[in-house]
Order: sequence, then C-alpha cells, then structure tokens
Amino acid sequence: MRIVIAGGHGKIALLIQKKLSDAGHEAVGLIRNPEHAPDLLVSGGIPVLIDLENISVEALAKDLADVDAVVFAAGAGPNSGPERKLTVDRDGAILLADAAVAAGIRRYVLISSMGADSFEPDWADEFQVYLQAKSEADKRIRSMDLDWTIIRPGGLTDEPGSGMVKLAESTGRGTIPREDVASLVVKCLLAEEAVHSQFEAISGETPIAEALARL
Repeated sequence: MRIVIAGGHGKIALLIQKKLSDAGHEAVGLIRNPEHAPDLLVSGGIPVLIDLENISVEALAKDLADVDAVVFAAGAGPNSGPERKLTVDRDGAILLADAAVAAGIRRYVLISSMGADSFEPDWADEFQVYLQAKSEADKRIRSMDLDWTIIRPGGLTDEPGSGMVKLAESTGRGTIPREDVASLVVKCLLAEEAVHSQFEAISGETPIAEALARL
C-alpha cells in the first residue's frame, strides 16, 4: 500500500511511517519544513513538501494520485495560537478529506483528541479552541462518503508501547503511549479495522487487535 500521512514530522507520524515501512508499505509524510526530511528518511518515510494551509483541494488531490489511504496526524502544536488551531487541526483535516474524495481514495484515518466534543467556546482559551477544532473536523469527516476511522487518544506519553489498550466511545480519562496510537493507526489501515468507527483510546488490558475487533 501507498499511504500518505499529513503532519509527517510529528512524533506519532514518524512512528507510523516506521511501522508501515517495516511492513513493506510506502509511507509518504507531508511536511512544511524541508529541514525535517532527514528525520522522515531515517524512519523509513518518503518526505514530500506540502503546506496544508496553502494548497487547494484540487492541487492536493493531484498529489494524492496512486495513494491507497490517508492519515491525518497534523497539528498546529502548543502555543501556536487559536487561529492556527482552526486552520490546521480543523481545516487541514477537512482539506485532506476533500482531496481524498476528489482523488478517489476511500480510506481515511484521523487522529483526534479525547473529549473533543466537551469544548466550551472560548477564543481566549487556546485548549478550548483546539478541542473545538477537533470536534468540528470529526463531525465533518463523519458526514463524508469515506471509509473513515476517528481515533481519540487520551494523554500522550513517550513510553514504549505495550500493545494493550482500552477502546470505547468513552473510556474515561487516561494516558496512552504514542507508539500504541501509531500501532492502532497501522492496524486500522492494514487490516481494514474500525471502518466508520469513532473511539477513545487509552492504555488498558486488551491486545490492540482484539480491542479493535470488538468495536
């Protein structure tokens, strides 16, 4: 498979690229900064310079030719300001979905956030704008003619993945290693798991494959 990952230099995205590459697939990472390309190459990814905040749906769709699936793992990042929470976390996710539809790609996996629908509208609170952006992106993706999966992880850690998770519409608060989120994404892609499913994910006591099969 040839899979495009938006936000290719993110920690989860780099792990996804390594796992896909190790499994014999092509992982294309979209990045804005050319200085990030070497990190993708080390992870087995194929760096492509594309700025989701400055590209049209039509142009991006052309860049997605011969792609089997897309993953949205991009984010404006901390202290980026409320405006970029909307232009990246919301609008970027929707742009990638629109381009996927235009390119005839059905499989779309979106990394969202636990508690996205619990936001309280407050432009002065960057975290609330972040949750709002994720919630609005998720809602739009759910309405589209795509084989979508929306993963809403809890607090992210850099601990080694255990492969053991708890998945549910609402799991309650908890944390999860980024490596396990990457494994969830890859399993959803390669095994066609959790199509048309939205779920929260934290560390738990169930192997990833079994937890996905129960959804």
